[in-house]
Amino acid sequence: MNPVGWFEIYVDDMSRAKKFYEGVLQKKLEGLTNPSTLEQGLEMWSFPGDMSGYGSNGALVKMEGVPAGKNSVIIYFSCEDCSVEERRVKENGGEIEKSKFSIGQYGFISLVYDTEGNMIGLHSMK
Repeated sequence: MNPVGWFEIYVDDMSRAKKFYEGVLQKKLEGLTNPSTLEQGLEMWSFPGDMSGYGSNGALVKMEGVPAGKNSVIIYFSCEDCSVEERRVKENGGEIEKSKFSIGQYGFISLVYDTEGNMIGLHSMK
């Protein structure tokens, strides 16, 4: 069993964040919001995935009283070659903290900021 079962990336501007992640990762997010979550001030858009497969699924979340950024957890998105997604970061409104670099036998990572101030990682084996 994977140690992480779900992740949430908190955002201040959902449309801006959704556009960033869909643009960088080239994946469509799916709405998880319903009338009861809206009543609670909660909006969620999930990343595509298979809950029974390897890795963890998660969502962008906008919740009243929970601001984006300044977190101490980094989510790494799997990529074929993280330099490809890294090239899309700036054109989608994000910033690059550290361009693709080797982590030895474990592949390569890029550290970037989304449009909400959250640092995320991009990971690939090549």
